[in-house]
Amino acid sequence: MNALIPRPRREVAPGAVHVPDWLTLQQQRELVAACRAWAQGPVPIRHTRLPSGGVMSVQTVCVGWHWLPYRYSRTADDVNGARAAEFPGWMVELGRRALAEAYQNKSEEMAAADYTPDTALINFYDGQAKLGMHQDKDEKSAAPVVSLSIGDTCVFRVGNTATRTKPYTDIELASGDLFVFGGPSRYVYHGVPKVHEGTGDPATGLRTGRLNITMRVTGLRDAP
Repeated sequence: MNALIPRPRREVAPGAVHVPDWLTLQQQRELVAACRAWAQGPVPIRHTRLPSGGVMSVQTVCVGWHWLPYRYSRTADDVNGARAAEFPGWMVELGRRALAEAYQNKSEEMAAADYTPDTALINFYDGQAKLGMHQDKDEKSAAPVVSLSIGDTCVFRVGNTATRTKPYTDIELASGDLFVFGGPSRYVYHGVPKVHEGTGDPATGLRTGRLNITMRVTGLRDAP
Protein backbone atom coordinates (compact mmCIF):
# COMPACT_ATOMS: atom_id res chain seq x y z
CA MET A 1 0.00 0.00 0.00
CA ASN A 2 1.26 3.49 -0.79
CA ALA A 3 2.89 5.36 2.06
CA LEU A 4 1.02 8.21 3.69
CA ILE A 5 4.12 10.42 3.50
CA PRO A 6 4.50 11.77 -0.05
CA ARG A 7 7.40 10.23 -1.94
CA PRO A 8 9.25 12.59 -4.28
CA ARG A 9 9.79 12.13 -7.99
CA ARG A 10 13.31 10.83 -8.54
CA GLU A 11 15.67 10.53 -11.49
CA VAL A 12 17.49 7.32 -10.61
CA ALA A 13 19.82 7.68 -13.61
CA PRO A 14 19.77 9.92 -16.70
CA GLY A 15 16.52 9.04 -18.47
CA ALA A 16 15.36 6.66 -15.72
CA VAL A 17 12.63 8.39 -13.69
CA HIS A 18 10.45 7.17 -10.82
CA VAL A 19 7.15 8.99 -10.23
CA PRO A 20 5.43 7.61 -7.11
CA ASP A 21 1.63 7.48 -6.75
CA TRP A 22 1.01 8.52 -10.34
CA LEU A 23 -2.05 6.36 -10.98
CA THR A 24 -5.22 7.14 -9.05
CA LEU A 25 -7.03 4.33 -7.27
CA GLN A 26 -9.75 4.43 -9.91
CA GLN A 27 -7.19 4.16 -12.73
CA GLN A 28 -5.62 1.20 -10.96
CA ARG A 29 -9.00 -0.53 -10.70
CA GLU A 30 -9.65 0.06 -14.40
CA LEU A 31 -6.26 -1.33 -15.36
CA VAL A 32 -6.74 -4.40 -13.15
CA ALA A 33 -10.09 -5.07 -14.85
CA ALA A 34 -8.53 -4.68 -18.31
CA CYS A 35 -5.62 -6.97 -17.43
CA ARG A 36 -7.96 -9.57 -15.97
CA ALA A 37 -9.90 -9.64 -19.24
CA TRP A 38 -6.71 -9.94 -21.33
CA ALA A 39 -5.53 -12.77 -19.08
CA GLN A 40 -8.49 -14.83 -20.29
CA GLY A 41 -7.48 -14.54 -23.94
CA PRO A 42 -7.47 -14.62 -26.89
CA VAL A 43 -3.97 -15.59 -25.73
CA PRO A 44 -4.22 -16.53 -22.05
CA ILE A 45 -1.72 -15.55 -19.39
CA ARG A 46 1.05 -18.11 -18.96
CA HIS A 47 4.51 -18.84 -17.57
CA THR A 48 6.84 -18.22 -20.52
CA ARG A 49 9.16 -21.07 -21.41
CA LEU A 50 12.67 -19.95 -22.34
CA PRO A 51 14.77 -21.50 -25.14
CA SER A 52 17.01 -22.99 -22.43
CA GLY A 53 14.04 -24.99 -21.16
CA GLY A 54 13.58 -22.89 -18.04
CA VAL A 55 10.21 -21.43 -17.12
CA MET A 56 9.78 -17.84 -15.91
CA SER A 57 8.28 -17.48 -12.43
CA VAL A 58 6.23 -14.45 -13.51
CA GLN A 59 3.09 -14.99 -15.60
CA THR A 60 2.77 -12.89 -18.76
CA VAL A 61 0.07 -11.82 -21.17
CA CYS A 62 0.70 -9.47 -24.10
CA VAL A 63 -1.33 -6.83 -25.89
CA GLY A 64 -0.69 -5.56 -29.41
CA TRP A 65 2.23 -7.85 -30.17
CA HIS A 66 3.00 -11.17 -28.50
CA TRP A 67 6.43 -11.48 -26.93
CA LEU A 68 8.18 -14.80 -27.03
CA PRO A 69 11.86 -15.15 -26.25
CA TYR A 70 13.39 -13.21 -27.87
CA ARG A 71 11.17 -11.62 -30.51
CA TYR A 72 7.69 -10.27 -31.19
CA SER A 73 4.94 -11.79 -33.29
CA ARG A 74 1.31 -10.93 -33.95
CA THR A 75 0.39 -14.53 -33.14
CA ALA A 76 1.24 -16.54 -30.04
CA ASP A 77 2.95 -19.40 -31.79
CA ASP A 78 4.33 -20.72 -28.49
CA VAL A 79 0.91 -20.80 -26.79
CA ASN A 80 -2.18 -21.35 -28.94
CA GLY A 81 -1.46 -19.65 -32.25
CA ALA A 82 -4.07 -16.94 -31.63
CA ARG A 83 -3.51 -13.30 -32.49
CA ALA A 84 -2.65 -11.04 -29.58
CA ALA A 85 -5.37 -8.70 -28.32
CA GLU A 86 -5.40 -5.29 -29.98
CA PHE A 87 -3.52 -2.47 -28.31
CA PRO A 88 -6.19 0.06 -27.29
CA GLY A 89 -6.04 3.76 -28.08
CA TRP A 90 -6.60 4.73 -24.45
CA MET A 91 -3.32 3.02 -23.57
CA VAL A 92 -1.50 5.15 -26.15
CA GLU A 93 -2.85 8.25 -24.42
CA LEU A 94 -1.92 6.88 -21.01
CA GLY A 95 1.63 6.26 -22.24
CA ARG A 96 1.92 9.79 -23.59
CA ARG A 97 0.73 11.30 -20.32
CA ALA A 98 3.16 9.12 -18.41
CA LEU A 99 6.10 10.22 -20.56
CA ALA A 100 5.18 13.89 -20.22
CA GLU A 101 4.95 13.49 -16.44
CA ALA A 102 8.30 11.73 -16.15
CA TYR A 103 10.22 14.01 -18.50
CA GLN A 104 9.09 17.45 -17.49
CA ASN A 105 11.20 19.63 -19.78
CA LYS A 106 9.70 21.09 -22.95
CA SER A 107 11.63 19.07 -25.52
CA GLU A 108 10.68 15.77 -23.88
CA GLU A 109 7.05 16.83 -23.61
CA MET A 110 7.07 17.42 -27.35
CA ALA A 111 8.48 13.92 -27.81
CA ALA A 112 5.77 12.59 -25.51
CA ALA A 113 3.10 13.88 -27.90
CA ASP A 114 4.57 11.63 -30.60
CA TYR A 115 5.02 8.59 -28.37
CA THR A 116 2.96 5.73 -29.79
CA PRO A 117 3.41 2.47 -27.90
CA ASP A 118 2.06 -0.52 -29.78
CA THR A 119 2.59 -3.34 -27.30
CA ALA A 120 2.39 -3.99 -23.58
CA LEU A 121 3.83 -6.86 -21.60
CA ILE A 122 1.73 -7.48 -18.52
CA ASN A 123 3.52 -9.48 -15.84
CA PHE A 124 1.85 -10.92 -12.76
CA TYR A 125 4.05 -11.67 -9.76
CA ASP A 126 2.94 -13.82 -6.89
CA GLY A 127 4.89 -13.56 -3.65
CA GLN A 128 7.62 -15.92 -4.85
CA ALA A 129 8.10 -14.58 -8.39
CA LYS A 130 11.28 -12.81 -9.41
CA LEU A 131 12.70 -11.36 -12.60
CA GLY A 132 16.42 -11.59 -13.23
CA MET A 133 18.54 -8.74 -14.54
CA HIS A 134 17.86 -8.20 -18.24
CA GLN A 135 17.64 -5.55 -20.95
CA ASP A 136 14.50 -4.72 -22.93
CA LYS A 137 16.21 -4.94 -26.30
CA ASP A 138 13.93 -7.03 -28.53
CA GLU A 139 12.27 -3.87 -29.86
CA LYS A 140 13.45 -2.25 -33.10
CA SER A 141 12.85 1.18 -31.56
CA ALA A 142 14.80 3.07 -28.90
CA ALA A 143 11.64 4.85 -27.68
CA PRO A 144 11.24 4.84 -23.87
CA VAL A 145 9.60 2.04 -21.90
CA VAL A 146 6.73 3.10 -19.63
CA SER A 147 6.21 0.87 -16.59
CA LEU A 148 3.18 0.92 -14.27
CA SER A 149 2.86 -1.00 -11.00
CA ILE A 150 -0.29 -2.17 -9.23
CA GLY A 151 -0.63 -4.29 -6.09
CA ASP A 152 2.17 -5.49 -3.85
CA THR A 153 5.30 -3.38 -3.52
CA CYS A 154 8.45 -4.79 -5.10
CA VAL A 155 12.17 -4.17 -5.00
CA PHE A 156 13.13 -2.85 -8.44
CA ARG A 157 16.81 -3.09 -9.29
CA VAL A 158 18.10 -0.51 -11.80
CA GLY A 159 21.53 -1.35 -13.13
CA ASN A 160 23.79 -0.09 -15.88
CA THR A 161 23.94 -0.65 -19.62
CA ALA A 162 27.13 -2.74 -19.66
CA THR A 163 26.64 -5.59 -17.20
CA ARG A 164 24.07 -7.46 -15.09
CA THR A 165 26.22 -6.87 -12.02
CA LYS A 166 26.96 -3.78 -9.92
CA PRO A 167 26.70 -0.86 -9.94
CA TYR A 168 22.95 -0.90 -9.46
CA THR A 169 20.35 0.93 -7.38
CA ASP A 170 17.46 -0.75 -5.54
CA ILE A 171 14.24 1.21 -5.18
CA GLU A 172 10.72 0.23 -4.12
CA LEU A 173 7.88 0.39 -6.60
CA ALA A 174 4.49 0.57 -4.91
CA SER A 175 0.98 0.40 -6.26
CA GLY A 176 0.25 3.33 -8.56
CA ASP A 177 3.90 4.08 -9.28
CA LEU A 178 5.22 5.06 -12.69
CA PHE A 179 8.74 4.29 -13.87
CA VAL A 180 10.13 5.36 -17.25
CA PHE A 181 13.45 4.40 -18.74
CA GLY A 182 14.64 6.00 -21.94
CA GLY A 183 17.47 8.03 -23.42
CA PRO A 184 20.83 7.01 -21.89
CA SER A 185 19.00 4.50 -19.65
CA ARG A 186 16.87 2.87 -22.34
CA TYR A 187 18.95 -0.31 -22.29
CA VAL A 188 19.85 -0.52 -18.62
CA TYR A 189 19.80 -3.93 -17.03
CA HIS A 190 16.95 -4.15 -14.54
CA GLY A 191 15.09 -6.77 -12.54
CA VAL A 192 12.82 -7.59 -9.62
CA PRO A 193 14.61 -9.59 -6.90
CA LYS A 194 11.75 -9.47 -4.39
CA VAL A 195 8.03 -8.83 -3.95
CA HIS A 196 6.74 -7.80 -0.52
CA GLU A 197 3.67 -9.98 -0.06
CA GLY A 198 0.54 -8.45 1.43
CA THR A 199 1.53 -4.82 0.88
CA GLY A 200 -1.06 -4.05 -1.81
CA ASP A 201 -4.47 -2.47 -1.29
CA PRO A 202 -7.38 -4.81 -2.22
CA ALA A 203 -9.31 -1.68 -3.22
CA THR A 204 -7.33 -1.75 -6.48
CA GLY A 205 -9.23 -4.92 -7.39
CA LEU A 206 -6.09 -7.02 -6.96
CA ARG A 207 -6.35 -9.05 -3.77
CA THR A 208 -2.84 -10.51 -3.90
CA GLY A 209 0.29 -10.21 -6.02
CA ARG A 210 1.68 -7.51 -8.26
CA LEU A 211 0.83 -6.42 -11.78
CA ASN A 212 3.45 -4.69 -13.89
CA ILE A 213 2.42 -3.17 -17.22
CA THR A 214 5.24 -2.14 -19.53
CA MET A 215 4.37 -0.22 -22.67
CA ARG A 216 6.87 -0.25 -25.52
CA VAL A 217 7.28 0.76 -29.16
CA THR A 218 8.24 -2.36 -31.14
CA GLY A 219 9.26 -0.52 -34.31
CA LEU A 220 7.69 -3.40 -36.25
CA ARG A 221 5.17 -3.32 -39.07
CA ASP A 222 2.81 -5.99 -40.33
CA ALA A 223 3.74 -7.62 -43.62
CA PRO A 224 1.75 -6.20 -46.58
